[in-house]
Amino acid sequence: MITEQDAALHKPDSDHPAWAETNYFGFYVPERSMNCGVYALWRPNLGVVHTTVCLNSRRTTHYWEIDYCDMQAHVPMPADPDLLNYRLASGLSVRCTDPNMAWEVDFEDDTGNGLHFEYRSLMDPFDIHDPSQNPRAEAWAWGTHYSGHFDQTGVYEGEIRLSGERIPFRCTSTMDHSWGARPERGTRNMSWVHAHFGEDLAMHAILTFDAADRGATLRLVNGYLLEDGAAHGLVAGQGTSIRSDGWFADTITLEVTDRRGRTLSIAGDMVSCFPWPAWPNIVVFNSLLHWREGDGRTGYGETQDIVSVATLTA
Repeated sequence: MITEQDAALHKPDSDHPAWAETNYFGFYVPERSMNCGVYALWRPNLGVVHTTVCLNSRRTTHYWEIDYCDMQAHVPMPADPDLLNYRLASGLSVRCTDPNMAWEVDFEDDTGNGLHFEYRSLMDPFDIHDPSQNPRAEAWAWGTHYSGHFDQTGVYEGEIRLSGERIPFRCTSTMDHSWGARPERGTRNMSWVHAHFGEDLAMHAILTFDAADRGATLRLVNGYLLEDGAAHGLVAGQGTSIRSDGWFADTITLEVTDRRGRTLSIAGDMVSCFPWPAWPNIVVFNSLLHWREGDGRTGYGETQDIVSVATLTA
């Protein structure tokens, strides 16, 4: 069970130098096909934070061709680190205004680019280790990377400042929070996928795939359907990913069933993509998809297909 204390920075349970704690805030501007991510990976045993701010509206296989990219790997941790309220030398500031339920996020570089948004949750944190929330809590959970982990869907509202232009946005999207030992080798392949059809209907899933068929077959690990304010853990699911330019998801079809017996069948087509080297020895093949569900509703959401560099070189 996730408690209010889990919003704060956890004390590492080992002296492993790669012990990490992360927050990811992902949102989008659909009319521009713009996929946006703000990420902080804390390494408290090393005293550094890795921060990422990426804004992308293009289809590209090179991260330096996206609209905006700022990645800094050795940002000093504050002297008195506080995950509830911090400001980093990279320009990223985060304040948690309601533990695990609401945040304010700001970023500004030294050239006038930046963003501001408020995030408000539509659900309690979905603890992948809690059987009362996740009926597949015993399923593989990405090893020690996800020793503690929750996913959550909410409403993002704010403004991007990019090359002198102000871009307002409001969308329903998904964030996550993780803690545990996160070595920079041996990462297993995983898809972190979500689709949002409004504040009343959204789907989030973690799936696995094999390198042998280049990730074409997706197998459910866990996830939820958020419907009319309640999140229902998934009990079954499968999908297919048709990939272009190597590992980018061009089209995804998914069918998932929650613990109520409710089945959702959806299909998504890529509208933008880019590779994100979130930390050493992995590439996150990130696609923003335009999703359709059986009743004709449409929405947006991203897939992060996480592939180890060892898999790619092999």
